[in-house]
Amino acid sequence: MRVLGVNAVFHDPAAALVVDGRIVAAAEEERFSRRKHGKRPVPYSTWELPELAIRSCLQQAGLSIGDVDLVGYSYDPALVLPSSELDLGDPDDAIRTDYARRAPEALATAFPGLDRAKVRFVPHHVAHAASAALASPEAARAGGSSVLTVDGRGEQVSHLAGRYTGGSLEVLASQRLPHSLGLVYEDLTSHLGFLHSSDEYKVMALASYGKPRFADEIAEFVHATGDGGFVARAPDWSRWAPRLVDGEQWDPRRDTDHADLAASVQEALERTLVDLATWLHAQTGDRVLTMAGGTALNCVANSRIWRETPFEEIFVQPAAGDSGTALGAALQVSADEGELVAPMTSAALGRSWSDDELAGWLQRARVPYTTPTDLAGEVADVLAADGVVAWFQGRSEFGPRALGHRSLMAHPGRVENLERLNDVKGREQFRPVAPMVLAERAQEIFADGPFPSPYMLFVHDVRPEWRPRIPAVTHVDGTARIQTIDDERTPQVAALLRAFEERTGLPVVVNTSLNTAGRPMVDDPRDALELFGSAPVDVLVLGPHLVRRAGLVQGGA
Repeated sequence: MRVLGVNAVFHDPAAALVVDGRIVAAAEEERFSRRKHGKRPVPYSTWELPELAIRSCLQQAGLSIGDVDLVGYSYDPALVLPSSELDLGDPDDAIRTDYARRAPEALATAFPGLDRAKVRFVPHHVAHAASAALASPEAARAGGSSVLTVDGRGEQVSHLAGRYTGGSLEVLASQRLPHSLGLVYEDLTSHLGFLHSSDEYKVMALASYGKPRFADEIAEFVHATGDGGFVARAPDWSRWAPRLVDGEQWDPRRDTDHADLAASVQEALERTLVDLATWLHAQTGDRVLTMAGGTALNCVANSRIWRETPFEEIFVQPAAGDSGTALGAALQVSADEGELVAPMTSAALGRSWSDDELAGWLQRARVPYTTPTDLAGEVADVLAADGVVAWFQGRSEFGPRALGHRSLMAHPGRVENLERLNDVKGREQFRPVAPMVLAERAQEIFADGPFPSPYMLFVHDVRPEWRPRIPAVTHVDGTARIQTIDDERTPQVAALLRAFEERTGLPVVVNTSLNTAGRPMVDDPRDALELFGSAPVDVLVLGPHLVRRAGLVQGGA
C-alpha cells in the first residue's frame, strides 16, 4: 500500500509518503520554492499544491504517481460551515472551500496518471492527531495514547481531544470556531508588529523578558471551560500596550509593557493547555499523551504540560504545524486500509546526497575543499577556536527545527556568540539559540524537563552551576530548548560533541537553523553554498567534506 499525503489548504504546504505503513519521505514545499512557509494562509492560495515536495517524495521512493494507491488530503471541505456561522470575519472563506473541494481534479491535472478517485479527504484535526499518535514510538509501545491537537483553525473547530487505539481515533472533545487559542496568539503576534501565521515563535521567545502581570485580566478572554473545551477570543490588546508597527525594532528589555503583555498571554495559553490535558487524562487514564497542531510548537507550554499533568510520557510531532498534516493524512489513510503503521524514529525524512554527489557540487562551484579522515576533530578545533560552522549532513529535517542535519554551530561558552549568530542570521537580538547535548550527559547539565528530548520541543532549566559555563545557550529566564544527541539518530554530531568536549570540557554545542532571516532552512547543496558565500561563516561542512573560509578566498572562487 503506497499512500501519498498532501497539505495545501492554509500554510506550510507539504507532502509525505507512507509505504506499507512505513514513513518513507516527508518534505515541505518551502525547502524547494525558497518561499518561507510556502505561501500565505489566504483563501486564494488554496489552489497552490506542493508539487515540488510531492515529486521529491516520489523520487526518494523510486515511484511514479501511477504507483500511488491512495492520496490523503488533509482537509475535508464537506465539514466546512458557512463563514457567517463561524464568525471569523472572512467572507472569502467559501473560495478556500471551493478550491479544496476541487483538489482531486487539481492533483490529477498537476500529476497526469493520477486517478482523482484515489484522493481521500482527511479532516484537518484528524490529520494532526494521526501525525502525532500514529507516529509516536511511545504510543506504539503503550498500545495507544491520548491525543491533543490545538492550532488556529480547521474546517469548523480549532482543537481536538481524543484517544487512539489500534489506529482508530475516538474523539472526546473539540472546540468550535471562532474560539481558537491559535488565532488569539496570531492576533497578538500582529499586535506586537510581527507577521501572523509565521512569527508566533518570536512572541514565545520575547515573553521570557516580561512578567505575566496582565494574565488574570486576559483569563477573562482565554480559559478552559472544564468540559474539554475553552473560551478564546482576542481582546483589544491596546488596553494593555499600544499596537506596534515593526516588532523587529522592539527591545523587550526596555519595552516592559509589550514584554509583559506577551508574557501574560503566554501564561494564559499555558494554563488553558494544562487544563485541557488534565481533563483529557481524567477521561482516558493513559500514560502517554501525543500532541500536534501549531500550538504544540510552543515548547514552553509543552514543558508545563509535562510537569503539571498526570501523563507520564509526552510525544510532540516534530512537524507539529500544518506541514505535519500531510504525514498525518497519509498515516490515517494507511491505518484505515488496515496497514500496521510503524512509528517514526527520526525527523530526517527529506532529501540527501551521496558523498560523491556533494563533492561534485563543490567541484562545479570551484570551491577548494578537503575530506578529512577525522572530520569531527577538525570541526571541533574550529568551534573550540570560536569559529562558526555551517553543518550539512544526511537527509534534511521535516519540520521547523534544525536537528543536526542543517545547522549553524558555535561555542556555547562565549556569551557574545548569541549576538554574533543573530547577526549572522540577520534576526532580532532577543531570539535565543539552542544547545545540542550528548544524551548521556544531558541530566548533568539540564533539569525539569523530559529526557531524552531529541526534537527540541521542550524547555529545560539550565542547572545553576552550568549557566556561567554555557551562557550563549542559556535564555534570559535560565532555560534552554535542548536537543539530546545520540549515536543512533545523529552519529556524526555525537562524534563532534565528544571531540568538542575533549578540547573544551563542554559536551554542548550551540545549534541554530542553517538559514538567514526570512528564508527557509537550507535544504540542498546549492542553498548551503549560497549561504556560505553570503554570510560570515568560517567553515562549511558538506557531508564528509570541509570548506574553510580562508581557502575559499585564496582560491579566488
